[in-house]
Amino acid sequence: MSKAKLKTSAMIASIADAGQATRSAPFGHALVELARTRPEIVGLTADLAKYTDLHIFRDAMPDRFYQMGMAEQLLMGAAAGLAHEGYIPFATTYATFASRRAFDFIHQAIVEEGLNVKIACALPGLTTGYGPSHQATEDLAMMRTIPDLVVIDPCDAIDIEQAVPAIADYKGPVYMRLLRGQVPVVLDTYDYRFEIGKAQLLAEGDDVLVISTGLMTMQALSVAKKLVADGIGIAVLHTPTLKPLDTGTILREAAHGGRLVVTAENHTVVGGLGQAVASALLEGGVTPTFRQIALPDAFLDAGALPTLHDRYGISVETMSASIKRWLA
Repeated sequence: MSKAKLKTSAMIASIADAGQATRSAPFGHALVELARTRPEIVGLTADLAKYTDLHIFRDAMPDRFYQMGMAEQLLMGAAAGLAHEGYIPFATTYATFASRRAFDFIHQAIVEEGLNVKIACALPGLTTGYGPSHQATEDLAMMRTIPDLVVIDPCDAIDIEQAVPAIADYKGPVYMRLLRGQVPVVLDTYDYRFEIGKAQLLAEGDDVLVISTGLMTMQALSVAKKLVADGIGIAVLHTPTLKPLDTGTILREAAHGGRLVVTAENHTVVGGLGQAVASALLEGGVTPTFRQIALPDAFLDAGALPTLHDRYGISVETMSASIKRWLA
């Protein structure tokens, strides 16, 4: 049976599989719910309220919403100013624009000052097919280089809903990747609780340990279920916080049972979760066989997301094939 023909809309399609449970705009709804009892919370965006789900906040609390226009540097500068006055600004844009266009403003105006700004950015990694201008494949590497900046990559709607109040309670700057629109619900069947700086083991397995972050945890859990039929046991360690990294849990799990250790991230192979974990393993004296599933160090193609996920090795099918090959 041939696959259904992909349309142009597949370039911006939901990352949810057909029939998968989703929640609409979890970031926007979680922020509104929190802001009802936290008058110091305000929302800002650079002409992207609808596309970062901040329109939910805008419509519920228009007097606490600021539209900064297509000016990401201004967005970050204004957020810094509001933080100086005691507010907790949630600033939203696309991850490409925050990391590549407004990096110095984040570095100097927000983080160097230690300000309580929360930066939430949509279209992380390969979640759009619109090519390198919109594919934020380097943002985690860039943000990890900034001292004292917490860096978070949530997995699903539940992770986002729990992360919003957690980062609001945290005193200091935070960069969080953001899945928006109809966001899959995956972690509801696990005894999961988001906590800044903590990784959590979601699945047990004797053959492979997948250390994953962001939507790749969703993929890893699907791979684990798929490869059970081949007699392959895969443990999945979800690592939503890349900085500070939960080195203790990573070292403990990587040292357990002589398993192949694989990192999985929706980000370039350079400077993200994989290299952070590799460094932690070497420094900790834990040396398992180690492999990375990540996007290549390249400018990626434009196209339909299912095609690109297959092409660059982050689909369930290509991940499964890679793990089976490494085990062989």
